[in-house]
Amino acid sequence: MRSSGHNVTALDLGASGINPKHALKIPHFSDYLSPLMEFMTSLPADEKVVVGHSLAGLAISKAMETFPEKISVAVFLSAIMPGPNINASTVYTETLNAIVSHLDNRVTYDNGPTNPPTTVILGPKLLAASVYHLSPIKDLALATTLVRPFYLYSTEDVAKEIVLSRERYEAVRRVFIVVAENKGLKKDFQQSLLEKPQQLFTTLLGIANKYT
Repeated sequence: MRSSGHNVTALDLGASGINPKHALKIPHFSDYLSPLMEFMTSLPADEKVVVGHSLAGLAISKAMETFPEKISVAVFLSAIMPGPNINASTVYTETLNAIVSHLDNRVTYDNGPTNPPTTVILGPKLLAASVYHLSPIKDLALATTLVRPFYLYSTEDVAKEIVLSRERYEAVRRVFIVVAENKGLKKDFQQSLLEKPQQLFTTLLGIANKYT
């Protein structure tokens, strides 16, 4: 994208990627979204393309509702796409339930065994079978050492944070990229990024050229 003249910023949300915060230090969904929201606040009101994959669909939805004048088009890349008539907390819960119960994923109970689980950690079997199964072995080995816990936010917290309106959220154009090979977020939600990066690049470049 940069080689084609576009400015590109890849953000890690709270306690994700290289973001320094620990999952237990961001117990509210707003904390998880804050890197994107702070970044959008700092930008001028020119046209931008925002892209979200998987759970990050909720993040760009929040950005669309808050900064509709700054976004030319939002791309949901096999991502959760809520709306005024699609409850964000419902799709979030369905997605998380599938992830939590999958293969060797582990949940932690940092608030005690009688309270709901606090985080989930993707297990090496899931990573090998559904996330990095098309990648070199060295990438899988690296991923298993870098995997981080994800905070399990309550449905009430998500519902409070992701409130979308027709006047603002639906004022932003949306593109949803359907990944034919994806068998559902609970299994192969990152498959297209690993299997067909060039095709994905071409699609995103076409969207960027059309809407900016």
